[in-house]
Amino acid sequence: MAVKRKRLYRQEGVTEQMSKYKGIIFDLDGTLLNTIEDIGDSMNGVLETFNLPIYSYEEYKKKIGGGFRKLTLNSFPEKIDEETIDKALDMLYKNYDRRYLNKTRPYESIDNLLNSLVEEGIKLGVNSNKKDEYTKSLIEKFFKTIPFVKVYGERNGIPNKPDPATALEIAQLMNLNPEEVLFIGDSNTDIVTAKNAHMDSVGVLWGFRNREELCKYGASYIVSNCEEILYIVEGGKGTF
Repeated sequence: MAVKRKRLYRQEGVTEQMSKYKGIIFDLDGTLLNTIEDIGDSMNGVLETFNLPIYSYEEYKKKIGGGFRKLTLNSFPEKIDEETIDKALDMLYKNYDRRYLNKTRPYESIDNLLNSLVEEGIKLGVNSNKKDEYTKSLIEKFFKTIPFVKVYGERNGIPNKPDPATALEIAQLMNLNPEEVLFIGDSNTDIVTAKNAHMDSVGVLWGFRNREELCKYGASYIVSNCEEILYIVEGGKGTF
């Protein structure tokens, strides 16, 4: 796959020597897969049951990233009791279970990117705040041939991102130091996770958040297409 020599955004202090990595950990929603419609439809179904206003897909892009409980809290009025949240969360999981494969698709060129990284000998992993069973099911559905070292979603007893526990666990399973691993995601949650794990980060612009947020939280790199990720991994020395 040819690497396009496009202009990349690189945060101040990130050097060319830091542009070579042996492992990459990907976020899932908004990074590998466009899941916004299935999640939005599922949450709107819950809101309609409670006779509450529903949201557009664009509005949901600002609510997703911290797991389904946080999504539920972000979608309901501020003053809501815990019992109602638990009931709504249960409904959300039931809705999502019926439709999570309906409209979800990989982003453009993601398959080519993953296969190219495998050919380069880069070790790959996934760290999502989506429930572990959904995370694994989606990876199996869309990326069955990709030899991920480990795929983790939300697990009981393990804190969600931006806690670095899972990212560090995956790096250990890769037999790599955190500094050798690049964390790629689309939101502040992913950028902060990378910082907490002492990993460099790539913020992608095709996901759910914007450049302003990724810059604000200090992404090491910001990219607009998959070819730019390959360029970083291959130690590109073009214009940044």
